Amino acid sequence: MEQESRELRRVGLKVTHPRMRILQLFEEDGERHFTAEDIYKRLLADQEDIGLATVYRVLTQFEAAGILIKHNFEGGQAVYELDRGRHHDHMIDVDTGKVIEFVSEEIERLQREIAAKHGYVLEDHSLVLYVRAKRPK
Repeated sequence: MEQESRELRRVGLKVTHPRMRILQLFEEDGERHFTAEDIYKRLLADQEDIGLATVYRVLTQFEAAGILIKHNFEGGQAVYELDRGRHHDHMIDVDTGKVIEFVSEEIERLQREIAAKHGYVLEDHSLVLYVRAKRPK
């Protein structure tokens, strides 16, 4: 609880019960990606009296404060993850919606080379691969 309180104060947010509980959910599950509805359902299961509108409001505040990153993957709802300052890319299983994080130095190098070949310096990027599990033949 103290770590979450410090994090909220560090970014200039008042420590409130909804903010603490939502931040705890992200901290407990580590690298998990949540929709607002996922968080709301978890809070309901924990018998927390925090409404869906409050969940959306807190997520927006956390995104603005740099605590969370919001992703709008194609064909799905917005998902949020903790901003740990480490770059990574994503794969989305199109059948299950599962989000898989990965890092590839080779892909990173190729992207820098492609930008340079066209006279640019790569500032930032977002790579999302939409995948499907291999079916046995």
